[in-house]
Amino acid sequence: MKRTLRRSMMVMVVVVLIAGGAGYLSYRIVTEHNSWINMPYNNHILSEGGLTRAGSIMDRNGTVLARSVGGQRVYHEDENVRRALLHVVGDDSVNIGTSMQTLYRTKLTGYSFVWGLGLPTSLKSKSDIKLTVDADVCKKVYEAFNGQNGACIIYNYDTGEILCDVSTPAYDPNAPPTITEENEDKYEGVYVDNVVGSSYTPGSVFKLVTAAAALKYIDDIDTRQWYCEGVKNVGGTGKSAQVHCNDGYAHGTETLSDALGNSCNIVFAELADELGADKMTKVAEDMGINTNISIGDITVKKGHYDVKDADMNQLAWSGVGQFTDLVNPMQMAVICSAIANGGKPVMPRLIDSGSDLLSRVSIAIGGGKGKQMMDQTVAEKLGDMMRRNVTAFYGEGVFNSELEVAAKTGTGEIVLQGNGERTNRNNAWIVGYCKSTEHPYAFAVVVTNVDGYGATYAQPIASLALQACMDAEK
Repeated sequence: MKRTLRRSMMVMVVVVLIAGGAGYLSYRIVTEHNSWINMPYNNHILSEGGLTRAGSIMDRNGTVLARSVGGQRVYHEDENVRRALLHVVGDDSVNIGTSMQTLYRTKLTGYSFVWGLGLPTSLKSKSDIKLTVDADVCKKVYEAFNGQNGACIIYNYDTGEILCDVSTPAYDPNAPPTITEENEDKYEGVYVDNVVGSSYTPGSVFKLVTAAAALKYIDDIDTRQWYCEGVKNVGGTGKSAQVHCNDGYAHGTETLSDALGNSCNIVFAELADELGADKMTKVAEDMGINTNISIGDITVKKGHYDVKDADMNQLAWSGVGQFTDLVNPMQMAVICSAIANGGKPVMPRLIDSGSDLLSRVSIAIGGGKGKQMMDQTVAEKLGDMMRRNVTAFYGEGVFNSELEVAAKTGTGEIVLQGNGERTNRNNAWIVGYCKSTEHPYAFAVVVTNVDGYGATYAQPIASLALQACMDAEK
């Protein structure tokens, strides 16, 4: 009798476990079916004619970037438009995880968890997506990169509308590459949208963070002066302890505004050490460096600022934008939006608020106010110094004067290793915003793995991109 009872109990336990497992599996299928459908190894939507029956994707002007015609997915007729917006629109695969055709594949196709793709077209709701980007602007910017790798983001810091979103390297979605072990180096990073999915050594654009910390915590920062001799030992002796300006150039006597314009490493290294790890970290985190921000349903890769175990020399270099510092292009554009908006950014958005898709499904499009990143007085002083960078150091003529550009260039030094050799290369940056109320653009441009400075590589692209945005509004 006892043996029978034990066996019955064991059977009941097994039945409960099976029922519980089946219930949990059913719950996961219902709540997470979109994730399963979009997995790269699941070709269901493709094999059943998914994207070949999907809605259209258009730019802000109604230019069709992708549509379905005669059982095929057709992209814009201009190859450079296709390449420029590859990472925004996507291709027939799901390899570009942040693209519209990956994130919203089920919504574009009208896929139903119950009916699959079997619902007649006549019964499906319209599923087009209208974006905020301008295809012509993006094409011009893509061509300006001229085969170099990097990213360019420009958005309206009043409305949040992303006008330009270009990432390179790219390929033609009409002829996607077949990547093998033999050619994988050639296509390294081609599936990543560098605007939102990559982080880079920032170099001197990080001095905006250090300057913000100094403005917040150092009482006499507005009147203080420094003297730069070009090279200074910090935290030790010998060459390994040196902090140096570019080519050891001595800037002489400087204010904080002078030091930002001169991009003086000595001053910002001294500031980081004076402020200390805790205050530097607090301001970096207030400005979102260590935080994943979101652009609608797109999660932006966070940067990196960690000096808890840094020695004095390493802390100094962190204030210059070196050490282990990393930032993301979209993140830097949002910081510039915060500076333009009195310390609180307007967040970017990529999907137009009038998109047909929004009328039938609930998706996050972004936009709206972000969190306070800095005090208004700090934002105003930073903005004035960035504007002076252009008028007194870079030259007003490098941008259209109507835009009233406020900016900071940067050169993030990196070391590449391969075949037993070390190669010194740079990430060339420029970030900023336009003070013009008629053209409220926040922007960031980075050109990676080059042998020159931000002023040489990134600034011309930014100038062209801002002019293109300005012209597109006429």
